[in-house]
Amino acid sequence: KQNKLLVRGDPLCSRAGMTSMVCLADFEEYAKQHLAKSTWDYYAAGADECYTRDDNLLAYKRIRLRPRILRDVSVSDTRTTVLGTEIHFPVGIAPTAFHCLAWYEGELATARATEAVNTCYITSTYSTCSVEEICAAAPNGYRWFQLYLYRDRNLSEQIVRRVEALGYKALVLTVDVPYTGKRRNDIRNQFKLPPHLKVKNFDGMFQEQKSSVEEYGIPANTLDPSISWKDVSWLQSLTHLPMIIKGILTKEDAELAVEHGVKGIIVSNHGGRQLDGGPATIDCLPEIVEAVQGRVEVYMDGGIRTGSDVLKAIALGAKCVFIGRPAIWGLAYKGEEGVKGVLEMLQDEFRLSMALSGCKNVAEINRSLIQFSKL
Repeated sequence: KQNKLLVRGDPLCSRAGMTSMVCLADFEEYAKQHLAKSTWDYYAAGADECYTRDDNLLAYKRIRLRPRILRDVSVSDTRTTVLGTEIHFPVGIAPTAFHCLAWYEGELATARATEAVNTCYITSTYSTCSVEEICAAAPNGYRWFQLYLYRDRNLSEQIVRRVEALGYKALVLTVDVPYTGKRRNDIRNQFKLPPHLKVKNFDGMFQEQKSSVEEYGIPANTLDPSISWKDVSWLQSLTHLPMIIKGILTKEDAELAVEHGVKGIIVSNHGGRQLDGGPATIDCLPEIVEAVQGRVEVYMDGGIRTGSDVLKAIALGAKCVFIGRPAIWGLAYKGEEGVKGVLEMLQDEFRLSMALSGCKNVAEINRSLIQFSKL
């Protein structure tokens, strides 16, 4: 459906119970004030000195828009498609761990919120609800599943077969974590899941690997640092689901991904939580879009905080963007309604930025809208 532009003062703009929330920073401030310090530090963490985490946000401010005028933007349409499926607007939920730390229903609330607004939810391996519970909570939701590879390949194989049987629509292989980045506050806080929570997708799977040392809810040294392109081919042999690679930042790796038959790339630096000193994702996006030449879809995450950020990413060639921390802030504020509020706020801001830039629909957004600042 097409949507008339919502304007300030329109009752549809005043989300029930969220009148105090004017921008995503308001959700962030609420979450910071109400979450336990160790939980807030876990979600907020970047690696080492957090330069890359912070540059993910600052990079958008270096990009300027070139608006066109007198284009009749009385009606606007934010719909797009990912892997051939229509979603209401090009913002989905990135894979983020441990939603039950932010809200008692955890990923069930996130799944229902994304189903309600008809966009894509990438479920994390490190969910505090199982994939079966998530599907039961939002049976009509559009979901991809994010996967890591473990030293014990049977763990990865079992979960691939589970999510394919449950109707997940794609596998998102995260490739930038051969080892976990150094997140200083997690070390200071000796962060670990509280006893009443666990990584539900692996419930009962580590019985023979009992260890006093855990890393983010599972035994330490479980991730496989030997992962390589041959493992992408191995995963593809297990499933008919399309494969998306998450964590690519260079044209060289984008070209290798295309050669290996993946269907999508998520330009991502893991929210700045892995290699500190790497580039902001929005700065990598044009190089990767140019490299793949439309052969696969390109998405990105990292630093999206406003509708104009979304517009800039789409103009530079992203098919869709994904938000991580803002979804957690929405959960902390009001569970399902909070996540919906975050998504709907971004959709409204995106629609307004489109209209003010002279774009009636997503197809009209292109590189000519972008001017890089000389500063």
